[in-house]
Amino acid sequence: MPGVRAGLVGVGPVGDAIVTVLKERNFPLAEPLRVMATTCRTEVLCDEEFLVQETCEEALRGLDVVFFAGREGAKGASVQWSGCALEAGAWCIDNGSDFRMDPNVPLVVPEVNMDTVTPDTRLIASPNCSTIQMVVALAPLHRVAKIKRIVVSTYQAVSGWGLAAMEELKRQVPQWLAGGPVEFDPAVFPRPIALDCLPHIDRFTPSGYTKEELKMVNETRKILGAPDLAVTATAVRVPVMVGHAEAINVEFEKPMSAARARDILSDPEQSPGVVVIDGPTQDPNAVAVRNAPEELQYPTQADVLKPEWRDAVLVGRIREDETVDSGLNLWVVSDNLRKGAATNVVQIAEKLIERGLLG
Repeated sequence: MPGVRAGLVGVGPVGDAIVTVLKERNFPLAEPLRVMATTCRTEVLCDEEFLVQETCEEALRGLDVVFFAGREGAKGASVQWSGCALEAGAWCIDNGSDFRMDPNVPLVVPEVNMDTVTPDTRLIASPNCSTIQMVVALAPLHRVAKIKRIVVSTYQAVSGWGLAAMEELKRQVPQWLAGGPVEFDPAVFPRPIALDCLPHIDRFTPSGYTKEELKMVNETRKILGAPDLAVTATAVRVPVMVGHAEAINVEFEKPMSAARARDILSDPEQSPGVVVIDGPTQDPNAVAVRNAPEELQYPTQADVLKPEWRDAVLVGRIREDETVDSGLNLWVVSDNLRKGAATNVVQIAEKLIERGLLG
């Protein structure tokens, strides 16, 4: 294979994660990754020093695929530069939000709807991080029993906001523990995030929902091809560095038991990318220390930092909702910087290679 000439626009936490994932997955690069941003400078990404070029038409020429890592400058990077890249013959895979709801742009999670990509759809959008993990977990169940309604509450890490939010949490925790005033930058969060939960992600809309919550509604409908699907969300920022968790209540049109859902989600053929962590606990302290033989195991945000699960969607607490005829509750956890962003866009490129559309 001659390899792929790839470019990256954006050098924040997601850009760093894209470089990391490309290396870990041995993505077949024909030449060193071409990294671009608003200004020419040197940046360290995945412990490697890169000479970052200023994004321009010349820098985008000769590439087979361009990964857009988010926002660069006053407009989304893809709004500014995807046209140039497309005209130069590249595929564009955008982690930003600008084109997600464009009817002519496929919104893709490879495990769910890669079939929406055709040779003519060379601009591809990657969904919001919280949407990605939810649809990876729910799509296999939707195929079997058709989802009628989704109620989701998220518990989202500060890295979803960006590097400044991660630094904010690091600064605030020692201040909180010392009992002194906790300083915060109101341009990041409206109040301190240290040891608190904020039901406020992105801007509020006239409906009372935030834009983050509406993204989950609209993107889920588009990805699942269900424009009338009932979805409601509450998005909460929590003092966790990396990893989003979601409590999801799902109502189905056809019968779906917890046991059947567990079987479907445990089958890698039916549920690629899903790891079920459920059932009786493996922790010896449950009996020896807590005297709780009935205790169950479940995933947490700390689990997605483990190498074996860093690109997976972890599902636990699978149980029946006894208030409806066919409903389930699930707990879903994933790394928002990896599967929620970087891994998803790299997986899209890998699928393009598999289908002979790239490289």
